[in-house]
Amino acid sequence: MAEFPFEISPMFEGERVRKEGMFVELGGPKSLGLELVRAADMDAIEDDKVTIIGPDLKDMEEGKTYPWAMIFNIGGELVEQDLESVVERRVHDFINYCQGIMHLNQRYDVWMRVSKDTAAKMDSFEPFGKAVMMLFKTELPFIEKMQVTFYTEKAEVEKQLETAKEIFKARDLRTKDLHDEDVDVFYGCTLCQSFAPTNVCVVSPDRVSLCGAINWFDGRAAAKVDPEGPQFEIAKGDLLDASTGEYSGINVVAKKLSSNDIQKIKLHSFFDCPHTSCGCFEVVGFYIPEVEGIGWVNREYQGMAPNGIGFSTMAGQTGGGKQIVGFLGIGVNYFYSPKFIQADGGWDRVVWLPSMLKEKIAETIPADLIDKIPTEKEATDIQSLKAFLEEKKHPVVARWAAAEEEEEEEEEEEEEEEVATAAAPMMMPAAGYQMPSMASMPMMPMMSAGKAGGIKITFKKAKISIERMVISEKKE
Repeated sequence: MAEFPFEISPMFEGERVRKEGMFVELGGPKSLGLELVRAADMDAIEDDKVTIIGPDLKDMEEGKTYPWAMIFNIGGELVEQDLESVVERRVHDFINYCQGIMHLNQRYDVWMRVSKDTAAKMDSFEPFGKAVMMLFKTELPFIEKMQVTFYTEKAEVEKQLETAKEIFKARDLRTKDLHDEDVDVFYGCTLCQSFAPTNVCVVSPDRVSLCGAINWFDGRAAAKVDPEGPQFEIAKGDLLDASTGEYSGINVVAKKLSSNDIQKIKLHSFFDCPHTSCGCFEVVGFYIPEVEGIGWVNREYQGMAPNGIGFSTMAGQTGGGKQIVGFLGIGVNYFYSPKFIQADGGWDRVVWLPSMLKEKIAETIPADLIDKIPTEKEATDIQSLKAFLEEKKHPVVARWAAAEEEEEEEEEEEEEEEVATAAAPMMMPAAGYQMPSMASMPMMPMMSAGKAGGIKITFKKAKISIERMVISEKKE
């Protein structure tokens, strides 16, 4: 498009600006990043206006990271408050249409980079702001007027961030008293499929989107004003399993949108057909087999979890629209759901949280558990984690005893099988019986000669199947 100094096209969606090709970084893990959309009266909006508070692009030093906030005001006859978060989520799309400008995440986790090539073509963020607003009004015609303010001054960004968090909190509370069983439809979102082609994001009253930006009300509003858009209705169908949150309607959509790669999605299960994970999730959960528990780490946390892995590594393992048993991406607000991983123990299964995340969601953690869940201050590795859980008598400790008891029972059963096998007479196959080929038989322990001249064969957890057995009469 000739009026802008860079190309604009959906073909640039998914483009990455690497560190070596970066002019500046905005927000991200090393700084503050925010995006917010607010509905406003038409008279209060100066259409297409771009305001920059703080250093503009030409005033920035190459290779540096700067705080960043984008506040968009939208107006129109059909614009309502319920649409704010829906429009907000499209910021990700439209910024990524701009060549050489990378946008990741959402809400207060925004991370952007401007490439050296694009920075060389413009000395201000103004054309960028106008391009994004043009895309919004073209793609979402219910937006009649729009203006944007970019903040790059740290104090101003902090001020905007404080206000925005209260707005986000109020939005999230709307679904507090509404649950999956109270509605006839759920909503789907395909915004992240450019980065995660098989991801099927399902939004229900009890499960916010993985990015945390879209709840059930937002999905409903989006589907209403933009029926052909990325948010759409999902017929619930039959409830197949209340504990895991499996619905026939979700399974149908999962198969369709993932090109048959995903067969089932269970909304409230961590291990059995868990929800797919895109890449924009706010928190990633990880199974810790040594303690039979689940830890959670948020995007902002820069340290290592007790398993010795950080968020970025686990996110790389989890994302891409896959179902990875042992890892799960979620939105922060899912912690507030009464159905939070209910199929796998809920809060009783949570054994570790970063302190910043624990403080953030402290109000939803059960009172009898809050002091039993350690952070990086109490547990930095598996050994210290296990010691803390044992000392505090965390509910997960009971699983250890049950697992040990089960293991002992298995060992006893194996010993009984060994004794019974040794005591039984050796049964030789009848004449005419054809032994299966070795290739079709399970691997067995080596046979050894018994002391009494017999043969002892010990099978442990073995399964032998014989397709055909021939028994013939012995001829004299």
